[in-house]
Amino acid sequence: MQDKTIVFLGTHGQMNIGDELLLETFLTQLGAGNRYFVNSYDPAFTAAQLGNRFHVEVFNTATERSKLLKYLWQADLLFFGGGSIIKELYATTGRNAYSTLLMVLATVTFAKQVARKPVVMSNIGVGPLMTPRGHQLARWILRQVDVLSVRDRKSYDTSLRLGLDPARVQLVPDAVFANAPAVFVDHKPSATHRPGAPLKIALNLNFDIENPANWETFQHNLADALHLLAERRPLELHTLPMQSHFKARHDALVLEEFRTRIPDLDVIVHSVENHREAAAVIAACDLLLAERLHALVMAAILGKPFYALLYDVKVRELVEGLGMRAYATDINHPFDPATLVAGIEAVLADAETIGCHLVERSTALRLELMNYFATLEERLP
Repeated sequence: MQDKTIVFLGTHGQMNIGDELLLETFLTQLGAGNRYFVNSYDPAFTAAQLGNRFHVEVFNTATERSKLLKYLWQADLLFFGGGSIIKELYATTGRNAYSTLLMVLATVTFAKQVARKPVVMSNIGVGPLMTPRGHQLARWILRQVDVLSVRDRKSYDTSLRLGLDPARVQLVPDAVFANAPAVFVDHKPSATHRPGAPLKIALNLNFDIENPANWETFQHNLADALHLLAERRPLELHTLPMQSHFKARHDALVLEEFRTRIPDLDVIVHSVENHREAAAVIAACDLLLAERLHALVMAAILGKPFYALLYDVKVRELVEGLGMRAYATDINHPFDPATLVAGIEAVLADAETIGCHLVERSTALRLELMNYFATLEERLP
């Protein structure tokens, strides 16, 4: 897709490494020959992240909404790239459950009914939708979309339950899988733990779980599991915050709070600002223990074994799709710390096989996405 003017919308400028990685991935796949209008909660940050590699004008999501209307008049199409944008918000966000749905509905309706522009929603997540009102808002949005692709089976099934024709919904991988390992690291990371060396675990936590009532229990269970693991072998934890600013309970703060539960364990604190820095932490460790979807995606691309902490539907679907459900625990419910330790030990025991499996699977997904992006323009009205 080249020589088009595109309004590209997503959750940018929230210091979320996964969201910024999605933006860079989409602009790369759509082509540097286009002109882009990109929204951001921190335009200077987003512009600096993109550098001069694309023809981009960044506007403020919160304070420059009039620019969005102007840009929609000028553009050839409206493009929503990746992320869970058709969803009700969890209570832990502190926002109205329908705020995202209402904002997207207003934007899509203006683009289609007033500006008369085609609308693309690419590689998105649909859900969670927990109430009749949420379902109705989602239905009104998706019925106006010209090209719709979703990143997991649950999103696909939800779209069909909302009444969409199967011919209008395409199931594709998460867009970040379009990136080769070289996008993240300069050399292939080792998957082999050296005998006698401390076990290095990259740890990522995210406060926004489906069942916030279980958050305290989860932290207690996790701390017990790490203590149990440390009794068996030398252990070194490396913090991996995928979001370090913007919201009140961001990952870096949550990880710092969790450290107070394990003062006797060796914890290396990392300040991580972009996907290459995050990938460097993952690559330097023996295993990733994480909630965040794009931390797990990066590990898969790098062939780094992981154990997933399932906090919501999108991570469950990713882990299922990668064939890694045996190496995951749902943290929305109490679990036996010994079971988590046994799962981590199982990953370590089969690390080389798991690493090869993840490379093979992520390579197949990358090839699928190459074909998808190469033919995306053909689906436009």
